[in-house]
Amino acid sequence: MTPESGLPSEFELIARYFAPLSRGFPGAYGLLDDAAVISAAAGSELVVKTDAIVEGVDFLPDVPAELVARKALRVNLSDMAAKGATARAYLLDLLLPSSVTESWVASFAAGLARDQAEYGVHLIGGDTSSTAGPIVAAVSLFGEVPIGRILRRGAARAEDTIYVTGTIGDAALGLAASRGQLPGLDAAHATYLLDRHRLPQPRTALGPRLLGLATASIDISDGLIADLRHLCEVSGLSAIVQARSVALSAAARAVIADQPRHLLTAITGGDDYEILFTAPPGLESRIAELSRSSQIPITAIGQVTATAPQERPQVTVLDEHGRALAIVAEGWTHFGRRPRIETTAY
Repeated sequence: MTPESGLPSEFELIARYFAPLSRGFPGAYGLLDDAAVISAAAGSELVVKTDAIVEGVDFLPDVPAELVARKALRVNLSDMAAKGATARAYLLDLLLPSSVTESWVASFAAGLARDQAEYGVHLIGGDTSSTAGPIVAAVSLFGEVPIGRILRRGAARAEDTIYVTGTIGDAALGLAASRGQLPGLDAAHATYLLDRHRLPQPRTALGPRLLGLATASIDISDGLIADLRHLCEVSGLSAIVQARSVALSAAARAVIADQPRHLLTAITGGDDYEILFTAPPGLESRIAELSRSSQIPITAIGQVTATAPQERPQVTVLDEHGRALAIVAEGWTHFGRRPRIETTAY
């Protein structure tokens, strides 16, 4: 044991809990070397994504270690799915304060093992380190996609239809419920929303099936409106969203029926980890069939529009009366101005 904590040494931790996660991937060398080897299959190219989750920012301190691990992996799997790519392997950087116990690490590794089995990926390396700050789990994920076919943010076209998978706003409302901000919500709905906040459901099987259908794609992490703006800015276009068309769960509808202002919480709150994509008109039946066969809801919520010369791309959200909603902040940002929402229309 190290004198600073109740944990074994770094190399004991790796051998005991993380090296087993590399079995089945020859290029990981059992985590006994300084680097790993990975190559794409014939006709494919590698796709790389990295994202970190931080205690107190991306997960609450009371969240079980197993769920922390699974969220750390899944937020990256969500990005990979939105690119139309299939995930294969990942690196993990884990920063732990002295308060963390070995049982916490064991549970964390068990969470990774569970999701590795579900999503067909392997740990191939990374780093563990101590910190005086909060727990940080950073994943770098490797996947592959047919050469030249990655779904990017910047290829949307004017008149494309805007689609989203699943439902929007559950995670943000789950966080609100955990903070006691939804006192009238029944227990079943509160549990559903909190589960959606704690554990994303990346659309890994559906993402590669968007190749040949979608023109542009992004996963929803910062918030529906913020991420749509990201897509629009890179594409040089604008968008109109019909608020009444945004797919909501029964739990989210119950919240909004009681407190209508939470519609804007739902569309700006973030942590949905659904796929937002654009597709040309005329593909409605094919997308409907994809939704049926994948058993994942896919909903049309608006349209991409041209941007006037010399103007910045805009995202306009219309209420049921066709009035534009005034949204002061469109989604989450780690730095600068944090979200604040006005509920009045203009």
